[in-house]
Amino acid sequence: MKNNDKILLRGGSLFVCIGLLLAWCLIGSYSGVSYVKAVFPGDPQRILQAHLYFLYMGALTLGLRATELPLYWHIKWSMVIGAFTFSGIFLVSAMFPATDPRSDLYMPELKINDIAHYLSRFSFIITTYGFGGAGISLFRYTVSNK
Repeated sequence: MKNNDKILLRGGSLFVCIGLLLAWCLIGSYSGVSYVKAVFPGDPQRILQAHLYFLYMGALTLGLRATELPLYWHIKWSMVIGAFTFSGIFLVSAMFPATDPRSDLYMPELKINDIAHYLSRFSFIITTYGFGGAGISLFRYTVSNK
């Protein structure tokens, strides 16, 4: 294994583990477990979204690593950072309902919501750059090596 591929393996395995942990948190939230409800007072649907996105991003990261396609370091790091931040947006919404626009407790006047707005846009851009770059690299590799 190449040394610079460890970031994809570490990131992908961490995303899968977080996704599985969130599955248990989701069960606890729907079952009314008090300490889970204390950590996630927001909408349980946000826990579900975070759970699914962490699993999706973990599968994509590990799948692209399994191709053994040589990727540039900035694409690998964008994949890992983007996958974590993009999935984490839903986790923050579940933990802090004042940041969730769908919540009754949403407070648009909070400065943290302005920050969250721009961070979510940045996350979307970096995730798109990482996974889009990997997808384009994979496609170019298949076309150039007939």
